Amino acid sequence: MLIVYNPATGEEIGRVAKHSAAEVKAAVDRTCAAFPDWSGKLAKERSDILRRWHDSVKADKEAFAELLCRENGKCLSEARGEIDYGLGFIEWYAEEAKRVYGDTIPTHDRNAQVMVTKEAVGPVAAITPWNFPFMMITRKVATALAAGCTMVIKPAEDTPLTALRLLEYARNAGIGEGVLEVVVGDPKEIGPILTGDPRIRKITFTGSTAVGKLLAAQCAATVKKMTLELGGNAPFIVFDDANLDDAVQGLVSAKLRNSGQVCISPNRIFVQQGIFEAFTERLKQAVAAIEVDQGLREGFVVGPLVNQLGFDKVVRLVEDAKAAGATVLMGGKPHAKGGLFYAPTIITGLGDDSPLATQEIFGPVFALYSFNEEEEVIERANSTEFGLVAYAYTCALGRSLRLSRRLEAGMVILNSGSVGTASIPFGGIKQSGYGREGSYYGIEEYVHVKYVLMAGM
Repeated sequence: MLIVYNPATGEEIGRVAKHSAAEVKAAVDRTCAAFPDWSGKLAKERSDILRRWHDSVKADKEAFAELLCRENGKCLSEARGEIDYGLGFIEWYAEEAKRVYGDTIPTHDRNAQVMVTKEAVGPVAAITPWNFPFMMITRKVATALAAGCTMVIKPAEDTPLTALRLLEYARNAGIGEGVLEVVVGDPKEIGPILTGDPRIRKITFTGSTAVGKLLAAQCAATVKKMTLELGGNAPFIVFDDANLDDAVQGLVSAKLRNSGQVCISPNRIFVQQGIFEAFTERLKQAVAAIEVDQGLREGFVVGPLVNQLGFDKVVRLVEDAKAAGATVLMGGKPHAKGGLFYAPTIITGLGDDSPLATQEIFGPVFALYSFNEEEEVIERANSTEFGLVAYAYTCALGRSLRLSRRLEAGMVILNSGSVGTASIPFGGIKQSGYGREGSYYGIEEYVHVKYVLMAGM
């Protein structure tokens, strides 16, 4: 039995039966058996079913938001935002289902027609994380189902309740048994079943780079298609010509989203030397104004970290930095509320080889670094194996264009702290993974391109 706790209070909020290996295999069997019928539906039929799912979940948005707060620990305003974000993917792909177009190509044979069609890749397995337990599921499920794939999904052990409620609403909307399945349990047991079954034609995973590498190795034997959205080490660069108020606001919103537990969270904050002191003072004022509290209340607050493992990691990273001589300007310790709450922290005096600079923090820690020249900061920003997202604030058009070309990331965000929506291609390069989610590029990840030569014309 899997016990689910509220990270803010420690109270038990639910119990979920773990699936045995036999039950997981049975779910895979159902997913594979359902594929011919689901992929054979008209695109309009799949679109209508996804739309019904969207509308039914939207009607109970507040109940989903409250469950998300209790299960994940994020505040109510963020939970509502996540649900809007996730619903956007169902709505988007309900429409994209009707827009998976093929091509005709000028023929090389006078007696033949050349066509290109796109077909659903087949049954798919998804493994999702705990930090966005609603959006990560809807983004993957809606895309796969729109393309004609069926899906078995394994949600994170910390947050299975949202997934199971989404499944209930999907069933009521007409997404039948096998078209979507949810399995809950030990990832070390479930993962190899999903990766090892040759009938599963694709794995989509969001999580750590270490686990992504393991899954990629496991999928090699059956040569599965994969979409991997892995770890990040996002630089956030502030040049001396930037609007400092806008930069501080963008940084705070990006960093404290989900208490810093986001793969696109700014990890290394580079501020040009001439404005370093002024920027730091404004940042301190902005962070000091934000409350730390449990999330079931109106207004934005910084909530707890999701579990003891994540909490201990943040404590260790900050303590190691302090021992190495870093300066804590704010926070730097567990919050007075106790439990899994960690005080929003601003820390300076770090080297680029500090663990805070090389590891994904996943907590409310602002690690500040100064720089002098553009060329220098680009080199430092790119000096990481990760390449998910990079942020920069500057009012110079030429510099903006240079940064957009030279920063090594799948997404470059200029003069904003906001990244995602259903219409953009989300994903990274280097060891942050491959493949894209969202936009029309996302549905391409779930189809095969088939070339057809029709001779005898």
